[in-house]
Amino acid sequence: MSILQLSATELSDRIRSGEIKVTETLDAVFGVIEAKESLLHCYVTLDREKAYQKAALVQRRIDAGELTGPLAGVPFAIKDNLCTQGTRTTCSSKILENFVPAYNAEAVTRLEAAGAVIIGKTNMDEFAMGSTTETSYYGVTRNPHGTDHVPGGSSGGSAAAVAAGECFAALGSDTGGSIRQPASFCGVVGMKPTYGTVSRYGLIAYGSSLDQIGPLTKNVRDCAAVLETIAAHDPKDSTSVARQDTDFTVGLDQDVRGLKIGIPRDYFGEGLDGEVAAAVRKAADVLEVRGAVLEEFDLSLVDYAIPAYYTIASAEASSNLERFDGVKYGYRTGNYEELHQMYKKTRSEGFGPEVKRRILLGSFVLSSGYYDAYYLKALRVKALIKKAFNQAFQRYDCILGPVAPTTAPRLGESLADPIKMYLGDIYTIAVNLAGLPAISVPCGMDAGGLPIGVQLIGDCYQEKKLLRAARQLEAGLGRKDGQGLTDGSEFGEVCHETV
Repeated sequence: MSILQLSATELSDRIRSGEIKVTETLDAVFGVIEAKESLLHCYVTLDREKAYQKAALVQRRIDAGELTGPLAGVPFAIKDNLCTQGTRTTCSSKILENFVPAYNAEAVTRLEAAGAVIIGKTNMDEFAMGSTTETSYYGVTRNPHGTDHVPGGSSGGSAAAVAAGECFAALGSDTGGSIRQPASFCGVVGMKPTYGTVSRYGLIAYGSSLDQIGPLTKNVRDCAAVLETIAAHDPKDSTSVARQDTDFTVGLDQDVRGLKIGIPRDYFGEGLDGEVAAAVRKAADVLEVRGAVLEEFDLSLVDYAIPAYYTIASAEASSNLERFDGVKYGYRTGNYEELHQMYKKTRSEGFGPEVKRRILLGSFVLSSGYYDAYYLKALRVKALIKKAFNQAFQRYDCILGPVAPTTAPRLGESLADPIKMYLGDIYTIAVNLAGLPAISVPCGMDAGGLPIGVQLIGDCYQEKKLLRAARQLEAGLGRKDGQGLTDGSEFGEVCHETV
């Protein structure tokens, strides 16, 4: 088995046993990057020299017995809205094109403390605003399974990098599905933890009450290991939660006999592609065969999730992005005569169309005369959605459904119709509004060879149940534990046979 076929945890096992050197893993990954990156464009910034320096240090610490965890020596990619000390962090925006943070995001700090080797920053929708990784100032990222298709967004660069073998695992951020949807489109595992489980310190904010950092990995075991590493209480983040149950790899292989799984009828109505529906139903059948108890039910308020989400997220974005004014850091226009002109020209030149659209929408719903009519009403809907989920979790251990209505659209299709792009988030955004954990697991391929993901949603702080169900689903679908793919072909064959 080649290095590139190993999962992150398998790779670390072999590094710690002395079979593989950390520099060998970098040689393999950078070899793939050199071969594929010009087409795929997964990265905004690569730091090869710094990565090799870090690899040498990690190798010495492994040899000395200081690093014994499951991610020691593993090459990681980081979404470009997570601060990395000494490495450019742009949010894929012109307005931050030369911003180099003086500190790490807490999640990055914890990864590095575990011996992970950061190789670069991945492309994303500008300020995480988009569902396709096409709104990036630095150009589009392509889906490794079909290069005329999008990888999803906003963490599309991270998902595509994992799928293409350009890293072994990556971090993304999820505001309304931005980890799970690209994971589904690219055929990898992606998890959004319970809000507050992973510190948001160092994450450049889009929607502060919705944003959460999470892993994108080759398989569920890797996902659990990464989440276990980055989850911790952080006093630097006022929304961080002190939890005692973050040992997510414990009990991962337990069976799902007796696990009650609800399937919302609302998720299988008009607009859901037939191949996606069939693959998701097949995934449900796999869990039922393994002992889970399945039941369909009505999850109300699905139709209200999208308007509530975009009202709240845009309102928070308009406030969060106010800081980018050309004064403190980042881009400043070079042609102005007075302060207010500098503000206007800097923001007009520095932000892209989608970011401007959401800032305008957010400013409108927060303005005098419209605050009660839109923003407060959206907050009430958010509370009702949380109540609906609470009622569902009184009956079910987790909820199963699609991640997205279709497989990855072609490049350019979604940008032509922003409303259509927003509607593509229908199955993911309610999770963020309710602060719940959810995971996307590959469950099939469509006739064109594009991946399909299934989503498992849990109650707050129930990541262990989700990971256990996801692991059993993965095994039931025939995925070989630890078999990461460099081009998607092997997994495509497995899924075609399954579906």
